[in-house]
Formats: sequence, structure tokens, C-alpha cells
Amino acid sequence: MPEFLYKNKLYYNPVEFAMGRIGGTWKIPILWRLKSRVMRYSELKKDIPHITDKMLTSQLRQLEAEGFIHREVYPVVPPKVEYSMTEKGKTTIPIIEVIRNYGLELMKQEGIKQG
Repeated sequence: MPEFLYKNKLYYNPVEFAMGRIGGTWKIPILWRLKSRVMRYSELKKDIPHITDKMLTSQLRQLEAEGFIHREVYPVVPPKVEYSMTEKGKTTIPIIEVIRNYGLELMKQEGIKQG
């Protein structure tokens, strides 16, 4: 496949393009948690060990900008913000399940126990 430019970034193949949208350390765990329920920022922060506030905020903004999640702000005091999966975001779940199952299989082959 020929290389292509998207948002001033050069991509060489569709896998690289897809992983640019949902890859990295934190995007998949965020999407996985939002797959079946709406969550507030504090719930996500509590449920994802080791993620910093800065990183969670950054990843949520990127996922929202790409159309994978929806951010709903309620006009109350204190502010209430909820995150949910969009239809586009829901299309990532079968892919994440395949990657997760592959990871579990690799861990099993290497004798790594699932914690």
C-alpha cells in the first residue's frame, strides 16, 4: 500500500494508522472500561492503575477528538463530566478483544501468570 498523509503525519500502512488512533499504553484500557458503561473521570482514574492525571486527561481528549468517546458536561456545581463510548468507539472492542486474547496466549506460552 502506498504511504499517505493524515493530519500532517506520514503513514506507511493501515495498521500503523489504526494504532495511531487507539494504540499506546492507555487508550485501549480506557476504551475497554467504557465498553459497557458510562464513567466519570474519577472512576476512570481509580480503575486504571498508574495513570497520571495529565496522561488520563490527554488520552481522553485525543479519544474524544478522534470520535471514539463522547464527553458529556453537566451544568452543576461541582462540575459533573461523564465519558461514554460512541458508535465509532464500539467498533474498537472486537479488535481489542483479539489483541487481549493474543496477549493472554503469549503470556501463557511464556509461563506468565495472569494477575
